[in-house]
Amino acid sequence: MTARRTTSAGGQPTPVVPLESGAGPENPPCPACGEPLFGWIDAEPGLAGPVRRCESCGLGAVGRAGDAEDALAALDGARDGDAIRIANRAGFAGWIGGAGWAGLEPGSRYAFTPESVRRLVANRDQVVTRARWAPGRSVALMWQTILNGVTFGRNVALGALGRAEAVPAKRPWQRRLDAAISVIAAIPAFIAAVPLELLAATARRGSAIKLRVGLL
Repeated sequence: MTARRTTSAGGQPTPVVPLESGAGPENPPCPACGEPLFGWIDAEPGLAGPVRRCESCGLGAVGRAGDAEDALAALDGARDGDAIRIANRAGFAGWIGGAGWAGLEPGSRYAFTPESVRRLVANRDQVVTRARWAPGRSVALMWQTILNGVTFGRNVALGALGRAEAVPAKRPWQRRLDAAISVIAAIPAFIAAVPLELLAATARRGSAIKLRVGLL
């Protein structure tokens, strides 16, 4: 049974609270591991609804949580040749980005982690045989996540480069300002993104991961 520990106002640890105690209509079961999903991000433009996250395996679910079959279908759509490439919700960029994390694109149903993939493919009698950091995609996601912190829209720069689907700002003047900011801040953001992503990779929290899956 998975649990989380809380701390009282006086700094003293309180009893461990089982995650199962949070299960209910507002916290549906995680498609990967069955633990309750908790609120993470409110509904944002370009997303199908609010985003919930699993505190056990890290999976993020956008809008309706769905089941393992739905999540596996989405995972199949992330195949890159003989590997599966995911934007890692458990990565450092996902942690610092929140609603501005570049891994949240329009049409996203799930935000995967290596652990959630491991649990999902077990439904097919498969295992993750290899997990590798994808440096190019990781730096790009970290870079765009930083830029998202100073723009009205989301993923503007990667969208302009054809590397992601952008969510433009609502108003024309905001979109014009976002374009200017993305150009002006591109190099400083990149200079910050590279060491941050290298540190994230060292801590096994890279922004993008390639996984290979095989039969048991």
